Amino acid sequence: MLYRRVLVTGANGLLGQALVRVLGRFPEYDVLATGIQAQPRFRGGSCGYMALDVNRPDDLKRVFQDFSPDVVVNCAAMTHVDACETERQACWRLNVDAVDLIARLCLSSGARLVQLSSDFVFDGTGGPYREPDRPLPVNFYGKSKLAAENAARGAGIDQWTVVRTALVFGTGEQLARSNVVLWMIDELSRGRSIRVVTDQVRTPTWAPDLAFGIERILRFGKTGTYHVSGSEIVSIHELAVDVARAFDFDEALITPIDSSGLTQAAVRPARTGFIILKAESELGYRPTPLRDALTRIRAELTISQTAG
Repeated sequence: MLYRRVLVTGANGLLGQALVRVLGRFPEYDVLATGIQAQPRFRGGSCGYMALDVNRPDDLKRVFQDFSPDVVVNCAAMTHVDACETERQACWRLNVDAVDLIARLCLSSGARLVQLSSDFVFDGTGGPYREPDRPLPVNFYGKSKLAAENAARGAGIDQWTVVRTALVFGTGEQLARSNVVLWMIDELSRGRSIRVVTDQVRTPTWAPDLAFGIERILRFGKTGTYHVSGSEIVSIHELAVDVARAFDFDEALITPIDSSGLTQAAVRPARTGFIILKAESELGYRPTPLRDALTRIRAELTISQTAG
């Protein structure tokens, strides 16, 4: 165990919550969860919590001084792809400038930086991708994530890790943003028709699996770039069909379309997704089969509805 004091930014988001839950299973981690909200949006978790805006240099410096992290896992990001396209200044400020600041603080304090990135750093013409493949983003979100990868290297030689992932889904508490699977569940459960593209292909990633992969990176002190995602290559339409089958929804509500039928501010890469052999061999990473993950989500939603 190399890194005991773990600072998690963006801890109220889907991945942040999953990561706090995973790290909380291990008493050897001392976790400080942070988010822009005054209070945590999740219950439990063996961690402290404080409000933190990563765009505020003085606040970030104070956290580094008071907590003295061994490693920072930066889950804070603007991830709404169309909003990133139209609100470029806000996107760059959070996705790039904040990473640059965190990296510089890591460099001066000796902390490691684990930076989350995306399959959208690729153009989608040659997926699924391996780590050495050449990035070429086709939208502003992807450009910001690629710039963030470069900024993360400012933490120092062998002091950074980039974790690229794809189409993260799962459940969380009081999430500010939904995700594609929760959107599908919500619409289909109400008997509403959904139009879903057949020509965008990904490797969907269950948030707890991604959190587990990050924990293994911390545990083994891994550096460099890792692709950590699901292993199944599916179109968004195929994912919707899997959701319908897992939840016993009417598949006839799902209308297949191609991307030309959508009006979106940002272009999406057609075929991304990842080859995860490096994560499997070096981290012991084994993603949950997609249909098993959807079954788990159904059970989680049933429990939360019963509790409510």
